[in-house]
Amino acid sequence: MTGSAGAPRTALCLVVGSPIRHSRSPLIHRLFAEQFDIALRYEKREVAPGTLAEAVVEYRRLGVRGINITVPLKEEACRIATGHTSRARVAGAANVLTLDEPERLEADNTDGVGLVRDLLNHAIDVKGLRVLLLGAGGAARGVLPALLAAGTATVTVANRTASRAEALVTAFAALGALEAAAPDTRFAQPFDVILNATAAGLVTANGPTFSRTALAETTAVYDLVYGHLETPFLAWARACGVERRVDGLGMLVEQAAVAFERWHGCKPVTAPVIACLRTRL
Repeated sequence: MTGSAGAPRTALCLVVGSPIRHSRSPLIHRLFAEQFDIALRYEKREVAPGTLAEAVVEYRRLGVRGINITVPLKEEACRIATGHTSRARVAGAANVLTLDEPERLEADNTDGVGLVRDLLNHAIDVKGLRVLLLGAGGAARGVLPALLAAGTATVTVANRTASRAEALVTAFAALGALEAAAPDTRFAQPFDVILNATAAGLVTANGPTFSRTALAETTAVYDLVYGHLETPFLAWARACGVERRVDGLGMLVEQAAVAFERWHGCKPVTAPVIACLRTRL
């Protein structure tokens, strides 16, 4: 699209949530845009829970093309959308809203595909593997369908509150082989992959609150959380002798790449963007 003078029209996109100050989405999307010489304006906006629909009306007036959604607005975003991808519909939560047609607001959930792509970045193909998913909240709900679609042999969901794990397994039972487990379950054999989708990671200063039988030195462990310091979950895995330990920075970039491609029609290269963010942590 071009403006009246023939110059490329600047695309406007946003990331919204509460809090939003520390979001890295503006940097990620700017780096993506530079790969294609796209004129992009990407901003952070604080949006309180319960006010997203009203905010979207204003964003549409401003010509916003796409919105990334972060906590605690993902379920609300899904509810206010007028159209849904299958990923958003199954997850019941959305991290992407697209305003590509008048009066239409399409919701998508790219968290799961972002996770699977980043696992592959680290040579972890979950097809045919036994996976332990820690947590049964929104993060777990967002990635579970993509894990099952990637061909996992089984996914076991463990959560502090066993009833929440059981409810999640029931909700997604039609998608693949699933089972629920209490955190203290003694497993007959270790898992191939353990994914932490909880804030605390079921790991305390005294060690894990799930059974050590879940882990072997050959297990790949992945924490959806990331930071400038090693997460407690990954530190515990390192102390157990696990070599394949990955945090969620790459997932953040990969899920953003899916949204970027949808909004701009260009598939960005993610590796240099991940490397850039890693140096800034």
